[in-house]
Amino acid sequence: MASLTQQLPRTAFWHCKHTWKRSATNTAWCLLGCSIGDLGTIAFFQFTGIPWPVVAIMALAIVNGLITSIVLETIILKRGGMNLAEAFKTAIGMSMISMVAMETAMNLTDWFFTGGAILTWWVIPIMLTAGFLTPWPYNYWRLKKWGKACH
Repeated sequence: MASLTQQLPRTAFWHCKHTWKRSATNTAWCLLGCSIGDLGTIAFFQFTGIPWPVVAIMALAIVNGLITSIVLETIILKRGGMNLAEAFKTAIGMSMISMVAMETAMNLTDWFFTGGAILTWWVIPIMLTAGFLTPWPYNYWRLKKWGKACH
């Protein structure tokens, strides 16, 4: 019975509705920022027909997604009252683990369903869902354990 009692606090850790809601909002903002660069890069190569390898396009899409996420976060924090330097420092300090996981999930989903770096009307919602769900538990954990959120 003692082991069951000892396990309860661990499982209770994952049952905070307020933290799930806040981490979902944080993850959604990150998804918006990452998606702008990621989807924009894939669309550019798709529309221009530049013959780059799929892996190179996806790597560039991930980098551009990270950049646009940091830019969006800097703008949000600046509008929230931080000075530009402080806003940028906070944005750059966001969890790269979360953003890279999000970007990787989106690109792997695209590759799995389309066989490459190809945007279609039906794959984008699946990519965004995978991009949201992949880092969300990590963002919850980070917020709950350390009180750290990027937004």
